[in-house]
Amino acid sequence: MMNRIIIYSRNPQKMADFYVRHFLFRAVLDPDGRMINLLPKKGGAMLTLHPAAKTQRLGQVLVKLAFDVRKIGAFKTVAAKQGLKFGATWKADGYEFANVKDTNG
Repeated sequence: MMNRIIIYSRNPQKMADFYVRHFLFRAVLDPDGRMINLLPKKGGAMLTLHPAAKTQRLGQVLVKLAFDVRKIGAFKTVAAKQGLKFGATWKADGYEFANVKDTNG
């Protein structure tokens, strides 16, 4: 069972603030103080934010995280008031989606 996704970041705290504010995660600092675990309030995989090495390349779009919301239009409207800029809404097989970049790009 997959229950954790690790994301490398140059600024884990800034990313944690992003996911807490816009996607309602709860941030918990790892006991060693290096990583931040983001726990979803309504189930799903935990995100772990790990400090990136200077040599790591950031901002790749090879992986996308998907979050379910009831009404995407309403969610995008609220998110826009918080400064989040989504792209167009697209329709697929029985669902709709829109892309947005986090603070890591």
